[in-house]
Amino acid sequence: MDDNGIENSANPNLEREYIRRHHKHELSENQCSSTLVKHIKAPVHIVWSLVRRFDQPQKYKPFISRCVVKGNMEIGTVREVDVKSGLPATRSTERLELLDDNEHLLSIRIVGGDHRLKNYSSIISLHPESIEGGRIGTLVIESFVVDAPEGNTKDETCYFVEALIKCNLKSLADISERLAVQDRTDSMNRVLRE
Repeated sequence: MDDNGIENSANPNLEREYIRRHHKHELSENQCSSTLVKHIKAPVHIVWSLVRRFDQPQKYKPFISRCVVKGNMEIGTVREVDVKSGLPATRSTERLELLDDNEHLLSIRIVGGDHRLKNYSSIISLHPESIEGGRIGTLVIESFVVDAPEGNTKDETCYFVEALIKCNLKSLADISERLAVQDRTDSMNRVLRE
């Protein structure tokens, strides 16, 4: 723990504890699962402002071109997502399983679409951490479980999904870090004007 009372999650034991606590998936025989971790140099509130937007995943997910929500952001709300060309799909139907603003948890399940990701569900959690210079950053953990489609191995399926999630997490980091710099600059400008 640092001087601000924030856990330093460069500690692998702390990461394992977050995963144990928040990233539980029941795996059947023909499924694969993985957990990815990303350290972002922006505070949780900035990162969460992007992640929690079940209705606007295209804000940081580069493979999504459009999202239409059916419902009002409650558990069970469904979204129709249009996927950009270049991927082996054009649309996905996804249901909100969990949205916890206090614990910074979001879980979705894919319930339809023209892709091969059957029985896919994911959980993303955000945790404050200390980063260089005593600033507060965010540890992002995303885990998933999915069926390995016929003709693909579990390893091939995990590799494909991990590649998509890594792109999403990199984009999330880039956008969040840019917003954090803008936030700090705006704060300094307000102080200078006073």
